Amino acid sequence: MTYPADRPATWFVTGTSRGLGLELVRQLLDRGENVAATTRSTERLVGALAGTDTSRLLALPVDLADEAQVTQAVAAATDRFGGIDVVVNNAGYGFLAAVEEVSDAEARAMFDVQVFGVWNVLRAVLPGLRARRSGHVINVSSVLGLHSFPGWSLYTAGKFAVEAITEALAGEVAEHGISVTSVEPGYMRTDFLRPVSVGLPAATTDAYPAVRTLVAQHLDEIPGTQLGDPAKAAAAIIAVATTGEAPLHQLLGSDSLALAEGKIRSLADDLEASRALAVTTDVQAAEVV
Repeated sequence: MTYPADRPATWFVTGTSRGLGLELVRQLLDRGENVAATTRSTERLVGALAGTDTSRLLALPVDLADEAQVTQAVAAATDRFGGIDVVVNNAGYGFLAAVEEVSDAEARAMFDVQVFGVWNVLRAVLPGLRARRSGHVINVSSVLGLHSFPGWSLYTAGKFAVEAITEALAGEVAEHGISVTSVEPGYMRTDFLRPVSVGLPAATTDAYPAVRTLVAQHLDEIPGTQLGDPAKAAAAIIAVATTGEAPLHQLLGSDSLALAEGKIRSLADDLEASRALAVTTDVQAAEVV
C-alpha cells in the first residue's frame, strides 16, 4: 500500500475510548486524518477528546460481536469519508484466571470481542480494500499472542488466534495490494490492568496459589510501572502505516522483544528435544506402495 499523500487518510479504529486506541485517535486527528472510531460509549470517547479538533471524527457505537452493527459502521465510514485506507483492530480486554477457572460464558465473551469481532471487521472492510487495491490492516495483538503464561490462558488464546488470522490474511490479500501487520506491544501504562479493562473469573479454586499471586501482582503492583508509553506506541502504529516498512510482526517495547526472544529460545530447545522422536513417524521409503 502507498499511504495517500494527496489527501487525508481514513482510518477505521476499534476500541477507542481508552488507552492505546484513544491515544491513536487523538494523534490521528491532530495529524488531520479522517477517523472512524468504534466504541461501546461514544460519549466517553468524545469527552476524552476534549480540546482536540473532532471535525474529522466519526464516533460509532458498535458491539463488535454483532456482525450487522459492524457492517453498518463500515458502511457509515465509507459514506462519510469515501473509503477506508487503514484498519486497526484494537478492541480487547484482559482476563486473569487459571484454565480450570474460566467458565464457558467467560471464554465465549472474550472470543466474541477478541476473535469474532476482528473477523467481523475484516469481512466488512476487505471487499472495499480489494476494490481499491490498496489498504493496510493492522491487528493489535500482544507479545502474549506469541508467548503464553500461567494465569493468562484465555487472553492469550484470543491473541494467538489473532496472530493466526493475521498470518493467513497477509498471504491471502497481498495480491490485492493490501498490507497486513500484527502489532505486539508489551505492558503499557494504560487502564489495561484496571478493573474497567481486565476480567476475573466468577469462581476460583485454591488449587492454584501461584495464579492468585500473579493476579494480585498484576492488579496491585504492576499498574504504573509498565515500560510501555501508549503515546509512543500510537506513534509507532502510525509509522507502521505511513512508512509501509513494517514486518509482518511488529513488536513494541523492550519487554516485548525480551519475551519474544525467550519464546524463540524455548521453541528452539523443544525442536531439538523433539527431533529424534519426530523423524520416527514418517512413512519409510520401503513402505511406500
